[in-house]
Amino acid sequence: MKKNILLIGGSYGIGFALTELIKEEASIFVASRTSENLDTTINYIPFDVNSQSLNAETLPQKIDGFVFLPGSINLKPFKGIKIETFQEDLQINFINMVKVLQGILPNLLASENASVVLFSSVAVGKGMPFHTSIAAAKGAIEGFGKAFAAEYAPKIRLNIIAPSLTDTPLANKFLNNEIKKEKAAERHPLKKIGSANDIAEMAAFLLSEKSQWITGQVFHVDGGMSTLSVNG
Repeated sequence: MKKNILLIGGSYGIGFALTELIKEEASIFVASRTSENLDTTINYIPFDVNSQSLNAETLPQKIDGFVFLPGSINLKPFKGIKIETFQEDLQINFINMVKVLQGILPNLLASENASVVLFSSVAVGKGMPFHTSIAAAKGAIEGFGKAFAAEYAPKIRLNIIAPSLTDTPLANKFLNNEIKKEKAAERHPLKKIGSANDIAEMAAFLLSEKSQWITGQVFHVDGGMSTLSVNG
């Protein structure tokens, strides 16, 4: 029997790449503002995570995998960031995720081996200028994720992916010409920026039975940025 996988966000970027990887082996439910790019094999649920609660009646009683994809990238000098920006980043990246996860907890507990995948950032573990707001919001995810994984083991596994800059619509303003892309690639030991598929492959692994002995971990899929220094 196919697993039921719920993605919050999934019509573009990493979420869409993930649906393409697992749609043959799973029943996928995508809750997002748009169904753009999704084919008829995907169960689409119109949903704006910023203003709506997810209707349990639209979901299967048993959810085997959950991935929360909405995020933000606000890079500004600390002295110029308004408190509202910190609040917005925390809301988009963390609070909205908690609301959805609390709502579907009974569905996850109905599974024999549920897997939750959340997203952090390389900036949490490696201090970077202008990242105070997003690093704080993503840091909340890492702390929460480990505590949740401990509380719900062995019933629910939770793991976190911490990418570096990835070529997705969310990051378009940082990668919207070849010069920006070249400079971003040079900052990484592997001399390339990540693709949506690079990150989706890790998410697919963490949703699968191949990762059934892994929980409470943060995986740095970041071209080596978090741990290597090769630029002299």
